[in-house]
Amino acid sequence: MAKYQFTALNINNNKEIGIVDARDEDHFRRIMRGRELVPTKYKVLDEKLGSYKLKPPEVAEFCRQLASMLSSGITAVRAMEILKERDFKPRLKSVYEKMHKDVQQGQSLSEAMLQQGKAFPVLLINMFASGEASGQLENVTNKMAIHYEKEHRLNGKVQNAMRYPKILAVAVLVVVAIIFIFVMPNFFGMLKELDVELPLITRIIIAMSDWLTSYWYILLIVLLCLIVVTQYVLSLPKVRLAFDKLKLRLPVIGKLLKIIYTARFARTLSSLYGSGVSMLRAIEITATIISNKYIESQFPQLVTDVRNGEALSASVRKIDGLDNKLPNTILIGEESGRLDAMLVSTADAYDYEAEQATGALVELVQPVMIVVMALIIMLVLLSVMLPMAELYQSFGV
Repeated sequence: MAKYQFTALNINNNKEIGIVDARDEDHFRRIMRGRELVPTKYKVLDEKLGSYKLKPPEVAEFCRQLASMLSSGITAVRAMEILKERDFKPRLKSVYEKMHKDVQQGQSLSEAMLQQGKAFPVLLINMFASGEASGQLENVTNKMAIHYEKEHRLNGKVQNAMRYPKILAVAVLVVVAIIFIFVMPNFFGMLKELDVELPLITRIIIAMSDWLTSYWYILLIVLLCLIVVTQYVLSLPKVRLAFDKLKLRLPVIGKLLKIIYTARFARTLSSLYGSGVSMLRAIEITATIISNKYIESQFPQLVTDVRNGEALSASVRKIDGLDNKLPNTILIGEESGRLDAMLVSTADAYDYEAEQATGALVELVQPVMIVVMALIIMLVLLSVMLPMAELYQSFGV
């Protein structure tokens, strides 16, 4: 499979650019026909090109600075020259230098962005192409800066919510390892010398402590192998599909993920559709940014339904993994003729709900982790206190 970079016209005669995987040129043309696109320019993309991928804050900053310069009357060539001279990290600076060179040679900003391989999201490239075609590039850059800032803020809140449980889990493991490997062996050595029958829980703890003291490196190797194997297994398409489906079924977490995916869907679709990208192409691009293979696998049918004349609200209702309030909101937008505006307000509402759900998740996880730590400490204390109590009784204390 090769990656074909293309510039094409959609059914509304608007320019769209992107990258598709195709076996050969004939396969590429069939893909274009299936998407109702007429390619005006295409070529096989160099796989080694553009290995650096901009992070959401960097994408937002790029859009914000570019919008500021374009609104001041600065040309795209001069804007890229200014950006490449600023104090960015070397790999990002290299991206801007290549873009400046491409723009100087007569390419549009969207085409120059596409030349950087994975550097810029496909969504942003298509939005820039649409903005250039409509003469609204300044507005598009401002809109996308806000889009990526919101996306980064929401992702940051989720990551911060999960950071505390991860730190607490690591702390529990470290404390237990120290107790079992360094503290308990000395105490249990004394108990072994006494001619008393130890309780079952104490014998189990002693066995675990002895094994960890002697073979801790085996446990470490097993854990590392487990991490590597898990990552490999999750990279398999069928496993990833099943895993992403399972995530949506989890209590509390599943509901939070549905809200996040729905907010992402609504925000991206509104940005694309509101900028002149055809609905079918907008849905295809939106599928790639959902970050859930199970939901993404349902989008080809969604595209088929919409292409066959079915209303978007009715088609979205069939998607398993998006919040069930979304189709009704889309229906209102379709009936009022303000679908893009309705999608924007819906995305904002879901962003707020996601922040609230994230806070609720933290409030749930914290006491659970504390209870787990308390149970572990209680088991260790019982393994110590029970034999001590029996010793006191045998001495008549």
